[in-house]
Amino acid sequence: MSPELRTHLLKASSRMALFIGIAIVILVSVRAWVEPKIEAAQKAALQASLNELIPAEAYDNDLLHDTKQVVAPEYLGTDKPVTIYRARKDGKPVAVLFETIAPDGYSGDIRLLVGIRADGRLLGVRVLEHRETPGLGDKIEKAKSNWIDSFTGKHLTPENAAQWAVKKDGGTFDQFTGATITPRAVVKAVKKALEFFNANRERLWQ
Repeated sequence: MSPELRTHLLKASSRMALFIGIAIVILVSVRAWVEPKIEAAQKAALQASLNELIPAEAYDNDLLHDTKQVVAPEYLGTDKPVTIYRARKDGKPVAVLFETIAPDGYSGDIRLLVGIRADGRLLGVRVLEHRETPGLGDKIEKAKSNWIDSFTGKHLTPENAAQWAVKKDGGTFDQFTGATITPRAVVKAVKKALEFFNANRERLWQ
C-alpha cells in the first residue's frame, strides 16, 4: 500500500469516527431530552385514567407513588405483577384502583381498570384496551354506551354472588344483542377483581 493511499484511508477513517461520535452525542442528547417528556406524558395519561374513576378531591395522597405490587393470576387474569394504586384521605383508606384482564373476550384479552372503595363497593370500571367487534362487543366502551356504568356502586357478597352474571346466565347484567361473550367476560373479570379485593382487603393497605 502506497503512503498516499494509507494517508487517505487514515483520514477517511478519522472522518468516519468523528461523524459516528457526533451522531452518538446527538442521539444521547435527544434521548435525554425526550425521555422525561414521554414519561411525564405517560404519568399524566395514567393520572387522567385513574381520575375518571376517583375525582381528585376524594383523596389527598399521591396515587402514582402510593402503590403496591401484587401477583394474583387466579383473580387478575395475568401472571405478571399488577400495580395497586391506593387513594387515601387524611391518612385513611379511600379506594384502590388497579388493572385486571378478562382473558376470555370474543377477540382476546380485555384490559380493564377497576376502582373499589374501601367499603368494597365499586367506584367504577373502564375499558383500557380490547379488540372486540365494532358495533357489537365494543359497547363495553364508555364512549359507545353506558353499559360499563352498570357496575358502579355494586359489591360482591356470598348472598349476591349468583347475580354476577349476564341475564342469559341467570344474572342481573344486560348482554348485547348478538354479542353475549364480551359482556360475560367483563362481568366475570370484575367479579374476580372484587373477589381479590375481598380476600386481601387488609393486606392491600399495608
